[in-house]
Parts: sequence; C-alpha cells; structure tokens
Amino acid sequence: MPALSVTPLTGMPEVRPGDDLGTLLLDAAAALDLTFEDGDVVVVSSKIVSKSLGLWADSAIKSAAVASQTVRVVAERMAGDRLTRIVQSTAGPIMAAAGVDASNTGDHDGVLLLPADPDAEAERLRVTLLAATGLSRIGVVLSDTAGRPWRFGQTDFALGAAGLDVVDDLRGGVDADGRALSVTARAVGDELAAAADLVKGKAEAIPAAVVRGTAWARTDRGPGARALIRSGREDWFDYGRAEAVRAALGLEPGSSGAEQLGIPSVAPEPVGVRVERAVTIAVSLNPFGCGADTSTEGVVEVCADTAFQVGQLVSRVRVALWGEGLDSTLDGAEFTGPDGDVRARLTVTDR
Repeated sequence: MPALSVTPLTGMPEVRPGDDLGTLLLDAAAALDLTFEDGDVVVVSSKIVSKSLGLWADSAIKSAAVASQTVRVVAERMAGDRLTRIVQSTAGPIMAAAGVDASNTGDHDGVLLLPADPDAEAERLRVTLLAATGLSRIGVVLSDTAGRPWRFGQTDFALGAAGLDVVDDLRGGVDADGRALSVTARAVGDELAAAADLVKGKAEAIPAAVVRGTAWARTDRGPGARALIRSGREDWFDYGRAEAVRAALGLEPGSSGAEQLGIPSVAPEPVGVRVERAVTIAVSLNPFGCGADTSTEGVVEVCADTAFQVGQLVSRVRVALWGEGLDSTLDGAEFTGPDGDVRARLTVTDR
C-alpha cells in the first residue's frame, strides 16, 4: 500500500468576501515550495469558502439564520434556556444548527452560513487549480465539522467534493481471506477530510491541506459529496428517538407547538417534569377526553366521556410517557368519576 502524506498550507491570510481562493491556495503552496501533482487532493475548510462568498449573518439573530438554512428538524433539545436543533441543512448534511457557526470567523462579529451548493464550490476551485497548474487530475474536498450518533466528539467530513471518487465501493470483491464483500463501501471523501484535519486544526488557523499518494482523484467532476448523504428510505434516523414519538402523536419537531408544549433537556430531568410534559402533549393534541390529573406523584389519571375515548387517551399517554423514558402500567379497569365520566389510572415509573 502506498504511503500518504498530508501537508498543511500554512501562511494563508484572513479570507475576505470576493477573495480568489484558488489564487490564495496556489500562493500558499508556492511559499512552501510545494508543487501540485496529478492525483493530489486539496482539502479546504468550508469556512473560508463561506468567507469568500460573504455568507455572513448577524449573530444576534442566529436562530433566524439557522431556520433559513433548515430543510427539516431531526431532533431538538434544551440546554438551559438555549434551544439546539439537529437539522437537515440546505447544504445537504444533517448537522447541529444547520452548520451555522461563529468559530474562526476572524475579526467579523457574526456567524457564517454554509455554501448552498458545496459540490459546485469544490468544482469551481478544482477548475481554477487545473487551469493554473496544467494538470488533469486534482481532487478538491470542502470539509466541515460535525458530531456523530453513538460517538463522542466531532470529526471533519466531506461537505463538498469534486474530481474525486468519494466512495471506494468494495462490494462484489473479496477480503484478505477470500470472503465475499457485500456491504463494505469506504467513505473516502470523509476519510480524506478527517486526515487533513489532523494537520489543519481549528486553533492553528490553517484552513487547507494537500493529501498526496491516494488513488481516488479523477479527471472529471465526479459524483460530489452529496453521494455520501443517506436520504429517503435509506435514512434510518430521520427523527431522533423522542422526536419520532412526539411526531407520531402529532407534534412535529421544529414546530411552534413543540416549543410551547415543552422540549426535552440535554441534562437529566426529574420524573415529574417528564410526566407533565408527556401528559400535556398526549392530552392537548387529543380531540377527546376531559384531561388528565398528575397531582399524585407517580400516578396519571385520565378521563373521557366514553370507555372508548378513555382507552384512546390512555394509549396516547402511555406512548408519550415511553418517549420520555418512562414506563407505565394500567392500574385496574376503568371506573366512573364523580361527574359521571369514565376514568383510568396509570402508575408511572422511571425506565
């Protein structure tokens, strides 16, 4: 297997709106006596692309900026009095706050938005580099940073790409033992972005790096980083856990109703708070029933005009409680309330 080298392009100036990024990258390489070669992959922080395009928004209205860059909300949590949303961004990937970011923004007091079409911006850079160098095969990756389900911390990934096989599809081949490979498809675009981040760094103000020694650069534009996005039926995680339950009860994440009826916190919450939120959602979005009583700790009592309606409300409450990480059991059969209504009692425990 050939060795890879990753070289940071140091010495690049602060990028301003209208700057020619291709020229800045070429100048930085020349200052390091680095000559581009066929097969090189240039990994560039999407942040400097956004800066060159002037994609600034007022930090005082960051929530409006996030909303403008959101296709749909996947998950949402409160952190103190601050609401954070994981969303499908207009740029393509699912990210916290649609990728709207205030870090490494230089002397500008604002937040940066992601490019609307990262693959197109990568292609523009690739065309500039090819024209300036006379080469035929240079890959470009626009990198950004995101967290990952099930894993702590953040890593860089390919937000945009051009001139690159972003996937090394090994399906149909065999492994080192001769066994058939039926699933493995390496996310090369993301791996290159992460490798470059090891020398770029968030705190060192090094926004670009050259990866040399790979076999994945190509002479044409290629599929772009959008080929790495799972969507539609391929997306197994189109809602967060709590959001899937709330949406099934009629409360879509990102809606005004979601905020009004309460959004779970990132921090642990008392059982009583979670019970109250679950019951509020189940009852307020139900056309039947006279309500629910949560005044007794660990007990929810629901009421409706008929046994059928109380059964429907019990089902909604139990689903909502489950979404809050709570178990519930029906405490006996329905009974008649003091006003002649039908009632049922649930015992609630933490799961």
